[in-house]
Amino acid sequence: MSMRAWRVAVWGGPDSMKLEEIAAPKPGPGEAVVGVRYAALNFFDGLMISGKYQVKPPFPFTPGCEIAGEVIAVGDGVDLAIGARVCGQPNWGAFADQCVMSDSALCPVPDVVDLKDASCVPVVYPTGHIALGRRAHLQAGETLLVTAAAGGVGIAAIQLGKAWGANVIALAGGAAKCAVAKAEGADHALDYTSGEDWVETVRELTGGKGVDVIYDPVGGDIFDKALKVIAFEGRAVIIGFAGGEIQKIASNRLLLKNASAVGAIWGRYRTCLLYTSDAADE
Repeated sequence: MSMRAWRVAVWGGPDSMKLEEIAAPKPGPGEAVVGVRYAALNFFDGLMISGKYQVKPPFPFTPGCEIAGEVIAVGDGVDLAIGARVCGQPNWGAFADQCVMSDSALCPVPDVVDLKDASCVPVVYPTGHIALGRRAHLQAGETLLVTAAAGGVGIAAIQLGKAWGANVIALAGGAAKCAVAKAEGADHALDYTSGEDWVETVRELTGGKGVDVIYDPVGGDIFDKALKVIAFEGRAVIIGFAGGEIQKIASNRLLLKNASAVGAIWGRYRTCLLYTSDAADE
């Protein structure tokens, strides 16, 4: 039995992928095969295709790390029922008709949740949950600054921040993206491409106090400027470097504000032995 899959045989851009017919996967012990209804596209997928991501699968491989669909086959020791609606994060392999993965990496999807929406959950929402909850300890009433707020991780951070009672300031490039951030619940949305001094605007919006938590997947100059408005005992969470530049942190700003800068990468929690069920419940 065969299936369609996007395949990468050389490092390059999205146009280097080829749609091919390959053998359909079979589940091993503890594995399930999911009929992929939807596969989400993330920033790091482009990095993986180009060979710039920290994970480099052997050629040829099928990229894609977020799926939602129905279970169509199971291996020994798997309790999932055929036809069960699930979503999950495979290491790669999502951009295909079928994807095989460990049953422990799959989550049931309630009937009231559309599979299209569920396909966007496994990466960006755990990222936001770990970053804001475990690493930044965001509290109700605090102010959260989200950069790249109209992207997947940004939208998740806005929604989580509002659900936890934070005042959310979104930073995005262009009026359309700012409108997206506002529609997702941001209290304020600032266009960093407008030419206006958004750093000064943040100061005004916070009454000079600054922001308690910075959630930044961009890096570079955006992070450097955001650090200028971190509050006393503020926390800056580094999510990634989508802007292409890894910043050199101005540690004097951390010192003067008794602030901290920490990293947050969800993938490490999926495999790290320190990750426990107690941590997942935080």
